[in-house]
Order: sequence, then structure tokens, then C-alpha cells
Amino acid sequence: MISIDCPVCKEECDHQILREAAELVVQCNECGQVHRIPRPPEPGILTIKAIVSRETESQVCSVEMLANEVVSLGDHIAAECGDDVFGVEVTGIETGAKRVYHAAAEEVTTLWTRGIELVVVRASIHTGRTTLPLYQTAEGEEEFVVGEAYPFGGRRIRISHIKLRDGPVLRKEGKKTVARRVKRIYGYIDGRYQMKR
Repeated sequence: MISIDCPVCKEECDHQILREAAELVVQCNECGQVHRIPRPPEPGILTIKAIVSRETESQVCSVEMLANEVVSLGDHIAAECGDDVFGVEVTGIETGAKRVYHAAAEEVTTLWTRGIELVVVRASIHTGRTTLPLYQTAEGEEEFVVGEAYPFGGRRIRISHIKLRDGPVLRKEGKKTVARRVKRIYGYIDGRYQMKR
């Protein structure tokens, strides 16, 4: 379906594409007229600079997009860093000197992203007298569930609540999220303490 000027209706109308060759054969949805039109040019592929943050480091990479493609904050895309390709989440979009929530690829000067394939998940584990800071790498889509026990940073912990990067604190037992959304996990050494209910 494309929207073009109809020679009979004398206005822009939606047309059904009947055949694609060197030219397109289309039919107007308003009057039924069948006619030929030149094939529209294919949108070009752009290479856009992307800054990929992976916890403590950032590197300049690139993202390929169609010129007319729209990118928005929170989109998951692939970034090429040399020979490596990483799954990333868009955290910032620059169009010249402005930061925007979404833009057509042809307007974007830089994408700010963070890696989501392997992320470092942080945890604060209460041991009674002290709180241990623990760290562990996880796949971006690995799930963590409030109330469940996990091997974490060399210990077995039970999650009491999870602070999200882009949302509230999950406290209710059974609530879950994926590693890429976790800002910090709070819990205790499994078997030592009971979670408050």
C-alpha cells in the first residue's frame, strides 16, 4: 500500500501495489483506476555513530539504519564495534546540539546506548551486621524474581526487593524483571534470614 496522486481522482489516494517490476502497477483504492508509476527509490542505509557504554567503559561504535527509519529511546538495536556486534538499548539521541526522544535516522548525529547482552548486576546483601556489595555478570534478558534464591557473586542469596533503572522498587514476592532493567538487587544470604512479608 502506498499513497500517491491518482490521475483520475486528481488527489493523493492510497493505492494497492498489483505488480512490482521496473515500474509499479498500482490500483487506486478510491476509483479503481489501474496505472503504472516509476518505482520509488529505496531508502539508503546510513551508518550512525553510537557510543556504547558497558558498565565502566564506553566505546565509539556504529549502527546501520535505513534513512527513513525512526529510532526512539528504549529501542533495542545492534551496534557494531569493530568485528564485534552487541545488543544495545538506546539511552540518548542527539540531533545536532539537541537531545530528543525519537528521530528519523537521517536526523541523528549520535546515539547513546548501553550494552544489554551482558550486563553487570549489582546487589547489596544484608548479613545482619554489615551489607555486602556483590557484582555478577548476566545476560541482559536473564530474569530475577523477588523471593527466589540465586547463586550470586560466589554466594547463594535470596532476593528481598529489586530497584529498577526505569521504574519503581519491586517488593512483592513473585514480581520479576530482566537483568538489563536492574539498578540494584537487595537481599540476604539464603537460609540466614527471612524476608519480611
